[in-house]
Amino acid sequence: MGASQLTVRVVRKQMEAEGICSFELADLAGAPLPPFSAGSHIDVHIPGGMTRQYSLCNPPTEQQRYVIAVLNDAQSRGGSRAMHEAVQEGSTLQIGTPRNHFPLKPEAGRHLLLAGGIGITPMLCMAEALADEGLPFAMHYCARSRRCAAFIDHLAHAPYAERVQFHFDDEDPAQRLDIPALLAEASAEVHLYVCGPKGFMDAVLDTARRLGWADERLHYEFFAASVDIAGGAFEVKLASSGKTVVVPAEHTVAQALANAGVEVPVSCGQGICGTCLVRVLEGEPDHRDLYLSPEEQARNDQFTPCCSRARSPTLVLDL
Repeated sequence: MGASQLTVRVVRKQMEAEGICSFELADLAGAPLPPFSAGSHIDVHIPGGMTRQYSLCNPPTEQQRYVIAVLNDAQSRGGSRAMHEAVQEGSTLQIGTPRNHFPLKPEAGRHLLLAGGIGITPMLCMAEALADEGLPFAMHYCARSRRCAAFIDHLAHAPYAERVQFHFDDEDPAQRLDIPALLAEASAEVHLYVCGPKGFMDAVLDTARRLGWADERLHYEFFAASVDIAGGAFEVKLASSGKTVVVPAEHTVAQALANAGVEVPVSCGQGICGTCLVRVLEGEPDHRDLYLSPEEQARNDQFTPCCSRARSPTLVLDL
């Protein structure tokens, strides 16, 4: 087990909403856990050999525990079901140390947090951190219904409760979130953070871009992706050795490299976590990830070999 791996115990497992369970994780001996910042996630090695990423949702000031929440998603690849069914209070888990691809931006004059469904997990942590630091923010939390919304009692009774608005699909239409109106009235110093189902996030981000929001003010984290890896064969060339590896139509770049003895660290396998990100020195990638922003994708100087492919016959990689 590497230095970046920890063994923790599940000290509490609790239903937070319909289909959503929280897990409180602590060091086996009660020692402080590595620090984290708002927006951080951990890799959780789940029984059955799967690794999944879950956002930390407790305040970053807490050193004795990590709290994650998991939606038992019928469309998942099995990780969430294993967390709900195979992991119990008292279970031990291997986890990675916290990493943050979704940080709060200190240059923001105000922070606007938009959460859809299980996307509340990083937003809860952000709200706790912003409130603790006395920084201005507002949160909007959208869910199908109250019974499907995790942590609503906590948010309703939090010291910052007046900054949180709830929007439920099955209640009065007047209280539903008007995304265009909300984003149109935001001033230029506001930074937007969004997390939730892909349809919700696409609606928010597409609206923001249509209204002229600059990409540097848009911050987001996808939980799951529907990844299409299909495409024709191409080659990748390793800059350090000049070795060329053929990527067949039915394989990802990461798989082809692994078959050739070149290991690239892969975690989510869906292009959402950034673990496998590799620099591209020559050639044009066919970006299929949800991690890079459109502006970053347009630069074509990095890509995710777990799911992205090539538009050019060859990609030269910084490997």
